[in-house]
Amino acid sequence: MKKSQRGEVDPFIVMDVMEAARAAEAAGRSIIHMEVGQPGTGAAQGARDALVAAMGQGALGYTVALGLPELRAGIAALYKRWYDIDLDPSRVVVTTGSSSGFLLAFTSLFDAGERVGLGEPGYPSYRQILRALSLTPVGIPTRVENRLQPTPDDLEGVDMSGLIVASPGNPSGTMLDHAALKALMDHCAAKDIAFISDEIYHGLHYDTRAVSALEISDEAYVINSFSKYFSMTGWRIGWMIVPQSHVRRVERLAQNMFICPPHASQIAALAALDCIDEMEANRAVYAKNRLLMLEGLRAAGFTKIAPPDGAFYVYADVSELTDDSLQFCSDILKQAGVAVTPGLDFDPVRGKHTLRFSYARSTAEIEEGIARLKGFMAGYTKP
Repeated sequence: MKKSQRGEVDPFIVMDVMEAARAAEAAGRSIIHMEVGQPGTGAAQGARDALVAAMGQGALGYTVALGLPELRAGIAALYKRWYDIDLDPSRVVVTTGSSSGFLLAFTSLFDAGERVGLGEPGYPSYRQILRALSLTPVGIPTRVENRLQPTPDDLEGVDMSGLIVASPGNPSGTMLDHAALKALMDHCAAKDIAFISDEIYHGLHYDTRAVSALEISDEAYVINSFSKYFSMTGWRIGWMIVPQSHVRRVERLAQNMFICPPHASQIAALAALDCIDEMEANRAVYAKNRLLMLEGLRAAGFTKIAPPDGAFYVYADVSELTDDSLQFCSDILKQAGVAVTPGLDFDPVRGKHTLRFSYARSTAEIEEGIARLKGFMAGYTKP
């Protein structure tokens, strides 16, 4: 049977690492999970209670394509609470996780063959979704001195129709301040480059809060999710904010591609917006884990680290330890029982010299993982 070239995308390596870790656990081994960007906690109790109540009241069927009006209003209220932005709920599009937000954004903004820029290291699925849509991802190498975030200078001379930026970033956890984000957005506006802001890790900061693109301009697509701060990865529920003139365009795409987001997840998400104390308690755990991870990794021998401002990752340069991050991660899993992610997922060129560590699990797991890494590194020599 004929096959499409659009299906020739690279694997999501962290998912392969997860499978290797699962197989090891199935074989009876104890594995510490530092590979996946998934909170160790579940959805807030209030969210679960709301769904139970809704299920007792009748069938949960289709909703309108843009999402429950009350959820869209609740998300708009979140922007007032977090950023002091008066956001019209009609601009809110509820999505099936942030992944469908990327699909909607890319199909709404770009035609086949157009070029879309993304900073490297960066979230690998940007590249693969773009390729599957017959778009061309353009990797933009970022620099340590810029905290692994793109700058206008990096964009000079790059032919592209759009740019996607994440702050806090994945895998680095680094953030753009207001001036840096504005400089990028101003550059894109001057060159008629569509700007997409991935804000999925907003709420997970440890000093200064993250800046939303909507604090600078309404001429951007903003994508977010209940997966990270609200600890609802498996519920597959997210949202996007689009310019008013794009709402109907995105709605038509959403109607045809997804019909609507999951009704059950929308019910839970609406309740989760009010579970502030529980979410902030989770963030306090991440803050503690972050300090443990930064101190523990350095003590183990991972000394070249991009200081994370937010999210729940540490990105380390291991060029002095290995020239093959994929094999290095495999060795760590087999010998230490710790699953970590090779940088090749995030940077196809330089990723052979980097690793990502997640500290999203419980503090006890992070402590055990660090102890195992120290033991592994004590006997490690570069091949």
